[in-house]
Amino acid sequence: MLELRHRGGRPGPGGAGAPPPREGEAAGGDHETESTSDKETDIDDRYGDLDSRTDSDIPEIPPSLDRTPEILKKALSGLSSRWKNWWIRGILTLTMISLFFLIIYMGSFMLMLLVLSIQVKCFHEIITIGYRVYRSYDLPWFRTLSWYFLLCVNYFFYGETVADYFATFVQREEQLQFLIRYHRFISFALYLAGFCMFVLSLVKKHYRLQFYMFAWTHVTLLITVTQSHLVIQNLFEGMIWFLVPISSVICNDITAYLFGFFFGRTPLIKLSPKKTWEGFIGGFFSTVVFGFTAAYVLSKYQYFVCPVEYRSDVNSFVTECEPSELFRLQSYSLPPFLKAVLRRETVSLYPFQIHSIALSTFASLIGPFGGFFASGFKRAFKIKDFANTIPGHGGIMDRFDCQYLMATFVHVYITSFIRGPNPSRVLQQLLVLQPEQQLNIYKTLKTHLTEKGILQPTLKV
Repeated sequence: MLELRHRGGRPGPGGAGAPPPREGEAAGGDHETESTSDKETDIDDRYGDLDSRTDSDIPEIPPSLDRTPEILKKALSGLSSRWKNWWIRGILTLTMISLFFLIIYMGSFMLMLLVLSIQVKCFHEIITIGYRVYRSYDLPWFRTLSWYFLLCVNYFFYGETVADYFATFVQREEQLQFLIRYHRFISFALYLAGFCMFVLSLVKKHYRLQFYMFAWTHVTLLITVTQSHLVIQNLFEGMIWFLVPISSVICNDITAYLFGFFFGRTPLIKLSPKKTWEGFIGGFFSTVVFGFTAAYVLSKYQYFVCPVEYRSDVNSFVTECEPSELFRLQSYSLPPFLKAVLRRETVSLYPFQIHSIALSTFASLIGPFGGFFASGFKRAFKIKDFANTIPGHGGIMDRFDCQYLMATFVHVYITSFIRGPNPSRVLQQLLVLQPEQQLNIYKTLKTHLTEKGILQPTLKV
């Protein structure tokens, strides 16, 4: 329609309905200029029509291949598809939980590598969806720039982590001192290079789609890289702040599925038709009980409650400390109605168990909305799963859609209600000062501690 309107029905400069020629301009006008203008308008309209596709015009992405191991297919061949999927999900879930326990045993550094690996895989799955949807347009540099921006953002966030938690190690390496001192400028310069490359890659007929994908990449970075950075920040506060929230989301996912599978009758939300109120409520109570119990067990061990710190003398991460008040048993008076039921006046709890109730409640009531968001995203692009990495579960992003939302909440919760000033950050800032400034701070701090009675006054001879 647009092509016909511009090619055939356009009146000439002297035809009916045409505006009068300007003063000093010939009635015929500049035919060459108008011809060029018409051609450019024709091209813009033609490709603008392609850019303005609706949701119904989005091409369907071919379904992913079934990666279920052959041995499982043969063992479950006699079952209905519903029970076959149940067994596959169950077996793979137990396998993933076992591997997760193994990585926990291997230490905090392996957990950080796991988080980084999951981040990269989730980014790959989301970017791949965008590439498949718009691949017919052959957008220049799209995938290259996407991975370049991922590298830039990771460099920025992990550089910040190194500056905060590896101050003593950085001071021994002159090259690292330079990188840390100018870290933010280097990060900005790297991003700016990618931004300029994007502008140079713009093609006239693909403007709108290229900006779509530019925004797609940045939203994906916000969802994956930022949240994984917060997960690692939570881990440095103590492994318990990493394990309880993550295991609460996993518990809610499993128990909600089980309650929904066996008792589900009432649909919960249209975005995810298989979710039921029975599963949602059953998952909530199960998660709160699980989180409360897990907090009690983990609070007993320094390995889980102590902040993760890098020790330069042993060149490794250590979790040794005197547990804070959060992880020491305290007596609490029971409300009157519980006193009658339990027949006792007080109960001994770790304060962290009370915090675990807030974490579990968020994981079971708000966390699922991360899954609903992902369901809406998949419906928008007519796909069942983000990928087929895990048989019966879909992609990595399908399993961690709620975890990212949980990571943000835990970080906000810690900074709002738990954590005070960061000694590592203060130390890092002190170490880069001039010797005279460090000496003045030392004298001021010594005087302050002496006045408070923490240090004994120095006797003058």
